[in-house]
Amino acid sequence: MSSDMFPDRSPAGRGLSDGPAGAAGPRPVLALRGVERVMDGTRVLGPIDWEVRPGQRWVVLGPNGSGKTTLIRIASLWLPPSQGEVEVLGRRRGRTDVRRLRARIGLTSGAVADMLRPDLTALDAVMTAANAALEPWWHHYDDTDRARARAALGRAGAGGLAGRRFGTLSSGERQRVLLARALAIDPGAVILDEPMAGLDLGGREELIAALASLAADPATPPIVLITHHVEEIPDGFTHGLLLRDGRALVQGRIGAVLTGAALSECFGAPLSLERHRGRWTARAV
Repeated sequence: MSSDMFPDRSPAGRGLSDGPAGAAGPRPVLALRGVERVMDGTRVLGPIDWEVRPGQRWVVLGPNGSGKTTLIRIASLWLPPSQGEVEVLGRRRGRTDVRRLRARIGLTSGAVADMLRPDLTALDAVMTAANAALEPWWHHYDDTDRARARAALGRAGAGGLAGRRFGTLSSGERQRVLLARALAIDPGAVILDEPMAGLDLGGREELIAALASLAADPATPPIVLITHHVEEIPDGFTHGLLLRDGRALVQGRIGAVLTGAALSECFGAPLSLERHRGRWTARAV
């Protein structure tokens, strides 16, 4: 890969034209600056600089062990960095109430699904997100709360699931309910941690379609999607970050980041990359 395409070869990652350093435009909703994470004496992430700005839809891509989970736990304020600064919605970690700020981030993960009671309705599963709760009887809810939850289900393509029990839903339906739960809190950003994991082809495509619809909606807050597979990237995503061995290989606009050469370096195998009707496909060569 040429130095013309990747002009910045700093340890934080090769930046493209709108990389994190000194980027113009609206203030970022999420900013990591010089972030590192050390566990048991081993650096598992960083140093990394990364910014997510209003209107952007990011995909974070990398193999197992590349640091994706650590990055997202730090970005969503569930894990402190060993070094560096984390700023979310204009507030810096260490100078604000992390619990209240964390509530402004719509996070979906397998851990959230495991905590929801199987006979809870989809509507209640979404409605309780307003209080970061798992049961509707822990707080008082009114018709406005229920209407907000129904609207979030509709935005996630799950409007018809409101009365269904969470435990009776397919894996794909559950993921759409979890997405609605993330949207229901009027978040400053939405982070989706491998939402297609375990889905069959039909469930995956339904969720991708829902995410593509959200990506096209200017009212949708910034989205960060974590995945192993380029095939899971919805149409309309604007930016990409490739991770390997805890380091950012390259980041920037998705059309420049996702190349066969960059993907091959990221996954340590010769790969070709094609795009058709807004969707990506990778194959070994």
